[in-house]
Amino acid sequence: MFLPLLIAIVIGYLLGSLPCGYLVAKAKGVNIFEVGSKSPGATNVRRVLGNGPGNLVFVLDAFKGVLAAGWPSAFARAGEFAPQTPGNHADFIFFITSFGSFPAFDNVQTIELAVLALGAALLGHSYSCFTKFRGGKGVATTAGGFLVLMPCVLAIALTVWLLTFQLSRFVSLASILAALSLPVAAFFLGEPPLLLGLSLLIAGFVVLRHRANIVRLLNGTENRFTRKSAEPPGSAQP
Repeated sequence: MFLPLLIAIVIGYLLGSLPCGYLVAKAKGVNIFEVGSKSPGATNVRRVLGNGPGNLVFVLDAFKGVLAAGWPSAFARAGEFAPQTPGNHADFIFFITSFGSFPAFDNVQTIELAVLALGAALLGHSYSCFTKFRGGKGVATTAGGFLVLMPCVLAIALTVWLLTFQLSRFVSLASILAALSLPVAAFFLGEPPLLLGLSLLIAGFVVLRHRANIVRLLNGTENRFTRKSAEPPGSAQP
């Protein structure tokens, strides 16, 4: 049981650690860790470089969550898992031709691998080993993972995000309220306890990553979202 869980964690963390925001900004000649809010997240990239690069970063970061949460199910459908009946347990035989094969993964639930991989991806995104353990706040990566695991819950959270953002123009407030809506929606939609627990943990993690924004919101000093100005990237304000 330990080996498949370890593999899920490693794959998830490495996927999440891919520094999409940093790489997209670097391709434009900008070190995203030195401008704006100094975050490699989509919001800061959009503020500094415009909608195109910002939207690209959001899609890439979300895709990391999709891959992290989706690969166990994808392998199951491809026949790399051998499902048992009844129940959700599976025997997992992961074969790599050039390197031989891993031993069978007995009695492992696909959903457990997906949850672990997504949690590890969120940690990797926020504390990337490729950028000296710096990273974003994990909103896009969470959205990608929930698209795979709980699409209805995600739809509710996105609605909360859009309504909050349109009314306040605070990306941080919208992200916080959307994160808090995840466990609420999961509970009322009757999601399995494991997924409900995941939504609680991720909501807490996202809120924790926004603690500086919460202080600024309470102090009335948080910046509302504005489009990129004509100023050069280095002059962007945090």
